[in-house]
Amino acid sequence: MIFYLLTGLSLGSILTYFVYLSKRNEIIQLEKERQSFQQEKQTVIEFTHNLIQAISKGGKNEELYQQIVHSAILSSRALSACLFQLTENKTLSRVATEGLFPPQKPMKNTTHEQPKTRAKLIKKILRSESIGLGEGLIGSVAEKKKAILIANAKIDHNVMQHKDPLLAIHSIIVAPILFRKKLLGVLAVANPIDSVPFNTNDLSLVKSLAEQAGMAIHTANLMNLLLEKEKLDFDLSLASNIQGMLLPKKFPENRFLQIDTYYQPAQKMGGDFYDIFTLPGNRIGIIIADVSGKGVPASVLMTICLTNLKHLVRKHSSPAEVLKAINFEMYPEIHENMFITITYAIINTKENKITLARAGHELPLLFQYKINSKNHVIEKILSPGMAVGMVPHEVFDSVIQDVSVPFYPEDALVLYTDGITEATNENDEEFSVNRLEKSLSTSLKLPAKKINHQIINALEKFSGTKNNIDDLTLITVKYITPIDQL
Repeated sequence: MIFYLLTGLSLGSILTYFVYLSKRNEIIQLEKERQSFQQEKQTVIEFTHNLIQAISKGGKNEELYQQIVHSAILSSRALSACLFQLTENKTLSRVATEGLFPPQKPMKNTTHEQPKTRAKLIKKILRSESIGLGEGLIGSVAEKKKAILIANAKIDHNVMQHKDPLLAIHSIIVAPILFRKKLLGVLAVANPIDSVPFNTNDLSLVKSLAEQAGMAIHTANLMNLLLEKEKLDFDLSLASNIQGMLLPKKFPENRFLQIDTYYQPAQKMGGDFYDIFTLPGNRIGIIIADVSGKGVPASVLMTICLTNLKHLVRKHSSPAEVLKAINFEMYPEIHENMFITITYAIINTKENKITLARAGHELPLLFQYKINSKNHVIEKILSPGMAVGMVPHEVFDSVIQDVSVPFYPEDALVLYTDGITEATNENDEEFSVNRLEKSLSTSLKLPAKKINHQIINALEKFSGTKNNIDDLTLITVKYITPIDQL
């Protein structure tokens, strides 16, 4: 009886001891996992801190990419690391490497080369390496968006191996760089420094690093976009100021004419332009033009055209000859689907006439004051013509011609671009030439500035809160009788 009792106590003690050992081992394992987790957490925090510093310095993304691979090596005990960026054409381009991370495509045997020559050759190959989605280990990870650990890379056929021993891969981890499930690139680390193969803890760490890298790259891209936008806005503002300098702020003094202009580009840089200048014989030249499109391309073409016109108006006395010359100059240079409409008018108060030529521009409006009559006339000045840059000079020259009309005291000439007449309201109705004539008819006895003011008020009232989608340009010339001749 005592024997059985002692035997039972012994077995119970042994069982208790084994239970204790098991629990103790569990506690030790949990503590190791806790320490590993804490170490990984600290590593990720330091990695993120380094990336934040790299982003805060600004500059090109290449510096951030290099910081990512450098921090990955420090964090993962790897001898080499590489970052591949997803390009616009959906290929993976090697953008940063630290250590000798081998090429991921076959290459010729370099072992027979001299060390310096071999190093240059490998560096050249690495710099130009590009991998398609699904191609090789890197492309496969990118396509599947899933990280992979290959502890023993020498026996895995998915790993690219080279005859050159310096390029051998012993162990490798490859992880996709994602932001909100969008692929940005791939991060790979290879060959542990202690020759102990990578394990699942290393895999977890590299996945965490890739996740932080994705956030960093996305943030850097946003910052670069903002910086580029700020620079572009500055450049556009500067260009807009320069463009504004090309448009006349003061008009030629002529005791018989009141001249007023209104100009409002739809964007920072516009495609409308005008010029008003003195010609021999006390004549006044007026040019109004509209380049197809808007924004930077239209404004560049506008500047070129205006520069040429300033030269050509001094060479030719006829408006038609000026337009023919500008078409001859610019037709070979204007891209397809771009063109310029122009009206060039010369006002001669000695001969009481306007001579103009029109290259596809909006028809000018002429108010003729009839003495002792209530039936004053507003009519369109009809003239043939087509836009500059659409056809070669042989065709263009056969259409363009000068037209002359009388211009007497109290008459008014109104020139405008299609941004005025084609402005729409909330119902997508156009302001139209008819509404322009109507708003003009109620203000013809007013000075030129007030005529323009009344037209623009009518346009704004018609359009309401709808923003202009095209440039607006309006020029009014009022023929007045000087006080000393009354």
